[in-house]
Amino acid sequence: MKLAQLPSSAPELLVEGRPDSTPSVVDGVGLAKLYGEPLFKLPNDLYIPPDALEVFLEAFEGPLDLLLYLIRKQNFNILDIPMASVTLQYLEYVDQIRVHNLELAAEYLLMAAMLIEIKSRMLLPVKKADTGEEVNDPRAELVRRLLEYEQMKLAAQQIDSLPQLGRDYVRAQIYIEQSMVPRWPEVHAVDLQSAWADVLKRAKLTAHHTISREELSVRAHMTGILRRLQSARFVEFSDLFEPARGVPVLVVNFIALLELAKETLIEITQAEAFAPIYVRLSYSPN
Repeated sequence: MKLAQLPSSAPELLVEGRPDSTPSVVDGVGLAKLYGEPLFKLPNDLYIPPDALEVFLEAFEGPLDLLLYLIRKQNFNILDIPMASVTLQYLEYVDQIRVHNLELAAEYLLMAAMLIEIKSRMLLPVKKADTGEEVNDPRAELVRRLLEYEQMKLAAQQIDSLPQLGRDYVRAQIYIEQSMVPRWPEVHAVDLQSAWADVLKRAKLTAHHTISREELSVRAHMTGILRRLQSARFVEFSDLFEPARGVPVLVVNFIALLELAKETLIEITQAEAFAPIYVRLSYSPN
């Protein structure tokens, strides 16, 4: 809505349902435009609460915060506070908040009473104690509280400047639905063939060019494989072979492995495609 000042003698605002007898221009100027229509008189029911135009320039968290603000604003030495000036400014602020919020002003009034007491004690002649020592400055306790409050306020500001979860950043979350029963992919003959070819390839790299005749027992190798599997839950397929013993031993060991699988004494599993192949003992139901 755009408003412009006009003479107070402008005609009345148009009322819905009545004929439009109001001129669009009065003395060459319009009072205002409301939704594109000229406005020549402010409504009688236009009400603005008095508190709506109130402006708060400073917000204080307590009496010490206000007192510290007055001291720092005028560059006073906190170790040598001019009580007369500070107390006067403090009382002026307390008078303002008493008008709007008496409950909030209660704790400020307590601090004001303390300031007046300190000021009155400073006006009295300084007397030495019975022990001959000088009496402490009446402002000492107030100065101590102000210094402690300022340290805590600075520490709070430093902590607040740190990144906070939910304010400065959010934690990424992802939900993955998992089945309670593991589903292992099937091991095909091609996978066994590929794994066997890899074992043979490594065996040739370490094979010695010697010719020897050795009688090998498939049953003996089957027994050795079963003993090996009893000490471990899962054994990788390639770990069941010893390439250093030569190709004949590898062939017999592989045949023994196939015989055990045929007799369902062992299980050959794979977690996923192209993953390592593992061998374990078969679990017979009780």
